[in-house]
Amino acid sequence: MTEFNELGLSPEVLDAVARLGYESPTPVQEQAIPLVLEGRDLIAAAKTGTGKTAAFSLPTLDGLGHAKGGQGPLMLVVTPTRELAQQIGEVCSAVAVSTHHRIATVVGGLSYEPQIQKLKHGVDVLIATPGRLVDLMEQGAARLGDVEVLVLDEADRMLDMGFLPSMKKIIGATPASRQTLLFSATIDRSIMGSVGKLLHDPAMVEIAHKGDTADTVEQFIVRAPQTLKPALLKAVLAEKGHERVIVFTRTRSRADATCRRLKKAGYTAEAIHSDRSQNQRRRALDNFMNGATDVLVATDVLARGIDVESVDHVINYDLPTVPEDYVHRIGRTGRAGEEGWAISFVSPETEDALRDIQKLIKREIPEMEISTFDEEEALAESAAHATRKAARTDPEIAQAARELNARERRKQRAREAAAEEAQAAPAKGQGSGAKGGAKKRATKKPAGTAGAQPNRQRPAQKGPKKPAGSKGAANAAGRQAQPKQQASKAPSASKPARGGSDLRPGRAHRADVAKRRGKQR
Repeated sequence: MTEFNELGLSPEVLDAVARLGYESPTPVQEQAIPLVLEGRDLIAAAKTGTGKTAAFSLPTLDGLGHAKGGQGPLMLVVTPTRELAQQIGEVCSAVAVSTHHRIATVVGGLSYEPQIQKLKHGVDVLIATPGRLVDLMEQGAARLGDVEVLVLDEADRMLDMGFLPSMKKIIGATPASRQTLLFSATIDRSIMGSVGKLLHDPAMVEIAHKGDTADTVEQFIVRAPQTLKPALLKAVLAEKGHERVIVFTRTRSRADATCRRLKKAGYTAEAIHSDRSQNQRRRALDNFMNGATDVLVATDVLARGIDVESVDHVINYDLPTVPEDYVHRIGRTGRAGEEGWAISFVSPETEDALRDIQKLIKREIPEMEISTFDEEEALAESAAHATRKAARTDPEIAQAARELNARERRKQRAREAAAEEAQAAPAKGQGSGAKGGAKKRATKKPAGTAGAQPNRQRPAQKGPKKPAGSKGAANAAGRQAQPKQQASKAPSASKPARGGSDLRPGRAHRADVAKRRGKQR
């Protein structure tokens, strides 16, 4: 078996190899390192978890010079995700302890200013994501005219339509005389036609062909409707274990929703996707690595190149739309010779995606039975969840719920007020006992005494004075009519409607008296 000291590496780099804990080179390292040391352009295809990062970082840093102040970078590594850039930066920094190179990592989601200041002082190796590097180039902070080595990690993704415009700007800013290295897990000879003038007489290192998966990963599928996947995920975690698990979803919103459900079920889970800030993504990954988080829910931003030790199993909550991404996803487990397994949930609408994946990997994936998954119970739970969701979105139901809550709040306030009055009643009764006895002993004042309500005085009548007898008779008749009028209909204090009788207190009596007087005239 070949050892690292047989590959032509310098003593300084061999010291870094020992410090990193590498014992013997992997097949891709064994074949790629001598070619890189020769200065050849290279296309390397190897399964995930086989040490591709060390395969290019060890030989490139071994022969790389040192930039002067304000110069550089001399080596540029471009990678699709922030997490992968941070991981490459850590490996290069460990090697640089021996080679004394200055390493800088620039990714999105972080402040520009510290990155700009680091570039101004000069760097030997720059690791970057395409978007942030193009931004720095447009600001004049990143100049690529001194690049001697260009590395495209996950090259198939870097050269697809999503990154191609940015990559054309980056590659066009580097010297044509550079050394170019392409590394990926799913690369084939067809890339030769798409890169054009990017490579000069490249060497090919094929440890794995397109679609090859690690032999240490067992693969299974479980068929279930989309609506039952939340219950199925809980059953899988309960039956197969919930520690060191990565769950892949197709969208960011589904990753967040799945993470919330797992937390509600009592699992420690965190989500990683492109809407999260760099600090949030870094913290979630660190928590998963040190065991503080059991389940990591992610989109394909975590599928490529992330080296997390001892991932027990990978769950594809949604199948990827690109078959090659399936290879990268399940490559997060079974790394460095360890065993792992992957299970994919297949809904009726993703059967076509499953056929494309099986065609790529050239094998049929067996179906797994989850004994703790009760489909009838899951259907009932899904229907109840749908009902609750409809209730939250239906405006009439929402209004009725608000009214019911308001009524309950009023009742609660009334109960609290009654309780306060009941507590205050004994003290109030004791304080008012003497006053009540005095009131009972008090005699009623006669009507003519001070304080009594004076009799109403009618306004003086115009015209000749009527005889006393007729006036008295009219008053007597009025007094007799008044009780009858009050008994038939209670007087109203409000102003009478037009054309109706005036029933305000005293008006009926006066109206009757005026009517009788008119008849006497």
